[in-house]
Amino acid sequence: MAKGTLEVLLVDAYGLKDRESVLGEGRKLVWNEKMTFNIEYPVPSVHEDQTYKLILRIMDKHKLSDDNLVGETTIYIKDVLSFGVEKGKAELRPQKYRVVLPDKTYSGEISVAVTFTLNK
Repeated sequence: MAKGTLEVLLVDAYGLKDRESVLGEGRKLVWNEKMTFNIEYPVPSVHEDQTYKLILRIMDKHKLSDDNLVGETTIYIKDVLSFGVEKGKAELRPQKYRVVLPDKTYSGEISVAVTFTLNK
């Protein structure tokens, strides 16, 4: 079992739609925010067909009411993990992913980069 660091860079988003407000609709939101996670690969599991994916849920934060789900996107990361274990480091450069609501309707797009670095 290999241990490493997964870095997720939230670059930007475009056209995100919120049912109660005009969140980013028609304009670009820029975050350039990096999150880091310590992970193990392969993940210890009783299931052999483990799916390696990152699910990003985008929320519209409200001060006076509950936050609203703007949508979510799924990024499959098994290849970046396995190449990272093999080569020491692997990355998915910034790519656009569709943001969808639970009813599968389109709700904009988000750009994300993913890097896995094997711990030595």
